[in-house]
Amino acid sequence: MMVAMNSPTPSKPNSSPPSPKTVPSVREHHGDAVADEFAWLGDEEDPDTIAYLEAQNAHTEALTEHLGPLRQQIFDEIKSRTLETDMSVASRVGDWWYFTRTAEGKQYGSQCRAPIGGPDDWTPPQVAPGEALAGEETLLDGNERAEGHEFYSLGAYEVSHDGRLLAFSEDVKGDERYDLRVKDLETGELLPDELAGIAPGAVWSLDGQHLFYQRVDEAWRPDSVWRHRLGEDPASDVRVYHEPDERYWVGVGSSRSERWLFVASSSKATSEVWALDSADPTGEFRLVSARREGLEYEVEHAVVDGADVFVILHNDEAENFALAQAPADDPARWGREHWTSVLEHDPAVRIEGVDAFEGYLALSYRREGLPKFAVWRLDPEDGAPPLGSFSVGKFEEVEFEEELVAAGLGGNPEWASPRLRFGRSSFTTPAQVFDLDVPTGERVLLKTQPVLGDFDPDRYEARRLWATAQDGAKVPISVVRKKGVERPAPTLLYGYGAYESSIDPGFSVARLSLLDRGVVFAVAHVRGGGELGRHWYEQGRFTAKPNTFTDFVACAKALVDHGEAVPEGLVAEGGSAGGWLVGAVANLAPELFAGVIAVVPFVDPLNTILDPSLPLTVTEWEEWGNPIEDKAVYDYMKAYSPYENVEAKAYPKILAICSLNDTRVRFAEPAKWVARLQRSTTSGEPVLLKTEMNAGHGGRSGRYERWKEAAFEEAWILDVLRRPLHESGPTLPTRGGVGS
Repeated sequence: MMVAMNSPTPSKPNSSPPSPKTVPSVREHHGDAVADEFAWLGDEEDPDTIAYLEAQNAHTEALTEHLGPLRQQIFDEIKSRTLETDMSVASRVGDWWYFTRTAEGKQYGSQCRAPIGGPDDWTPPQVAPGEALAGEETLLDGNERAEGHEFYSLGAYEVSHDGRLLAFSEDVKGDERYDLRVKDLETGELLPDELAGIAPGAVWSLDGQHLFYQRVDEAWRPDSVWRHRLGEDPASDVRVYHEPDERYWVGVGSSRSERWLFVASSSKATSEVWALDSADPTGEFRLVSARREGLEYEVEHAVVDGADVFVILHNDEAENFALAQAPADDPARWGREHWTSVLEHDPAVRIEGVDAFEGYLALSYRREGLPKFAVWRLDPEDGAPPLGSFSVGKFEEVEFEEELVAAGLGGNPEWASPRLRFGRSSFTTPAQVFDLDVPTGERVLLKTQPVLGDFDPDRYEARRLWATAQDGAKVPISVVRKKGVERPAPTLLYGYGAYESSIDPGFSVARLSLLDRGVVFAVAHVRGGGELGRHWYEQGRFTAKPNTFTDFVACAKALVDHGEAVPEGLVAEGGSAGGWLVGAVANLAPELFAGVIAVVPFVDPLNTILDPSLPLTVTEWEEWGNPIEDKAVYDYMKAYSPYENVEAKAYPKILAICSLNDTRVRFAEPAKWVARLQRSTTSGEPVLLKTEMNAGHGGRSGRYERWKEAAFEEAWILDVLRRPLHESGPTLPTRGGVGS
């Protein structure tokens, strides 16, 4: 049935892109001199920089003004589908149930707790949203804390072991520098202790008298762990660990058993762990196993048949990782040479984590591109296998009917819990939270993400396709659509492909506004990600990074070849490192796409990675390579840098979104990229830049502001694809689109 397009009437603004000044600047490395006329945009203290960003924002608003009604409609759709007054599933810690409440009209959640019913109370309370629980307390109201700030992010949120004190940290700029305070939960008063400009995390000592936290260096690298004693001047805090190697980031945490404190120092390829008995918070951390280039490991504490054991996840001669053990009560036998095998390496299974509880272990792993988990009971009276004989294949996986489902652990802080909290998600059905009763194997559904209105998951479908890369590798593509939408259909193709991060099946309320208008959502699981195991990551790293870009092009071509899409109806999207991906693709194959949307995009990678003074640069050398020392790395990065390869050609419509206070990807990268694109494109299609002036890497804070961001992006996508305001129709887009 033909449905009227009902597209927004485009305006014809006379707005031209801002014309920024050019300042001669030359970069020289490996005998290569490169001019960068927009290098000055990296100076945010320069009034001309801010003026340029504001002029670009005005230009973007002028060219998208006609989308205002559509943006409002999409925002209203997201809001109408969301249960605004709601609460999370409670997690038990000690004698309390902890949970988050949201309230209609409020941007941020409130962190709350209520007392448990007794020692054997492992069933989280179920109440109607808005109803208070008996004895409920509000520990932290994000709306009150955010008052007077345009941005607010909660970092650390740690309650002391006796439940009396709350340590919490906040970022009110978006630059990920946090200030930590301590609240007395009995009096409601804030203690005088204040730690400024630190990393987001914090860990309590068992006695509740000390806090362990991380400080950052000038390049925003968490380089040290400090111990603060309550009531004392932070100037007297004790540094318990310092990492001089700029490739490494430092973290601090505790075992679920509360028996051990751990400090971990990790680069992209090597790690080292130090341990301290938590009963001795002022003692010295001891090295578990000395770092060895290329050896990554993590440590978890378990109790097996009454013995304290370190269960160690590692990659020594095990690309997809394996499990080993060491006696926790004998530091002389913690080193790698003393480890004994628990679970051997399996080339088809990427082990991602192990969690220990009183009486069982939970193993998280990835197989066939999807995350899964299994439980291993440690009670010898139940005939459990001894440590060392475990095999993933002996355990029944949690199964779901859909083809593309992700299952993983979450919300399991309590060591003694007989119930294991896990979630399942898919592209077409709302997320669900379960408890698995480990002794009986019973699964208890605790919550299904509410989606209001006439939503019916049976109206949607998801499946997997495969593309053939230029070197013959098979690249998976997840495809989500509303049933009945004719092929080829307008399509949004998303990609990331870095850091071994995987884009797993997940539900999105905001995405429904695209699907219901006949837009297909697809994910290109390109190399550099971790979907198919560690080798998938390695094949998109260092000088193999170009595979990430050519894989995405292969996925776009596969969608066209399979009749799923046409170039005139295809939009590419990526964010952060995924912004490098779509920026490179815009240079490699602009003819394949009607539009490209790049969010906080890493589009000037070579200039950034050549500057060790910038945040993240040195640590990133183990992801991309070091172009200062290695000419081969310099050459490949230059060849695929979106900014450095802009040339006079017909680019599709492009929208770049960035944030002024972003520490991870500086605003200057998309600002420079857009300036060059606007001068170079021959297609006549608009290239737009939108800068959030009070936000960080994750965009604006507050859920309503995030919904507005989503509506802005989706309205632009729909405009490029010429989709209707309401129901989907079979009309295909044209190259020009609306508003051109």
